[in-house]
Amino acid sequence: MKKHRLIFVGTPKFSVPSLKALLDDVRFEIVAVITQPDMPAGRSMELTPPPVKVVASSYGLKMFQPPKISHIIDDLRELAPDVMVVVAYAQIIPESILSLPAFGCVNVHGSLLPKYRGASVLQAPIIHGDDTTGVTIMLMDKTLDTGPMLRQAKHLIKSDETADSLAVALSELGARTLPDTLADYLSGLITPQAQDNTLANYVGRLEKKDGIIDWLASAKNIERFVRAMTSWPSAWTWTAGKQLKILEVDPRVVEINSQKPGKTFLYNSCLAVQCGTDSLLVRRLQLEGKKPMTSEEFIRGHKEFIGNVLG
Repeated sequence: MKKHRLIFVGTPKFSVPSLKALLDDVRFEIVAVITQPDMPAGRSMELTPPPVKVVASSYGLKMFQPPKISHIIDDLRELAPDVMVVVAYAQIIPESILSLPAFGCVNVHGSLLPKYRGASVLQAPIIHGDDTTGVTIMLMDKTLDTGPMLRQAKHLIKSDETADSLAVALSELGARTLPDTLADYLSGLITPQAQDNTLANYVGRLEKKDGIIDWLASAKNIERFVRAMTSWPSAWTWTAGKQLKILEVDPRVVEINSQKPGKTFLYNSCLAVQCGTDSLLVRRLQLEGKKPMTSEEFIRGHKEFIGNVLG
């Protein structure tokens, strides 16, 4: 059986299950892996390889880590790949490389296109209270997340789903969906389907400031927001001039509307915060410069906190 020659392009942990799935599939030969350069990480800022590099190195795969992927176009041309598979690479790939493989570039996208395009597609369905999200296997074109679709797979969003847990679920779902989809596409069994651009929403890259909590919003909306911002950029607020991260909240909201939005109070010995509509029960939090704590631990050490207005 002739194997399909492919180049794998990816960087973070989200990419790893797809890489391993292709490595384990006899229908494919990975002729090279492209990932981001090693980056400083941790308190020591020691140069650290991206997760894809760690896996690729353990298999002895040919590897490239260019600052810009366009720098290695001649190397890629010499490898003559049938297809390139891109999973969370974190670089824009120029059209000159997208058109280089005989069958183009196939992407594992972490949402059900065309609903969410862009960088924060894991957070968006949680914030908006969607019941379902999933992955889309698609062909890449010169604009972001607009290419024709090959196949989709759905994931039901749990009531306690966070962006972190969703990343794990979708990375595994993508890995299960990718090999057969790729083989069917390369064999001519799939006709790519154009997206309906009228249904598309663009969700940009999150910055630290995007995690600030608006206490005028409803408690249910803030509860979803906290889960969506886990663990980057974290949902946070201000208290006495310091940043306070709200790490975990109870999925149940309390129908109390007698306080000023943002005001902290005790509810059945639990830390509660009044929101624009109803109140939120906080389970875990972290004050700037301190370690994460349960709300009970925090209150014991900060009795003056109760009655403060956050924000």
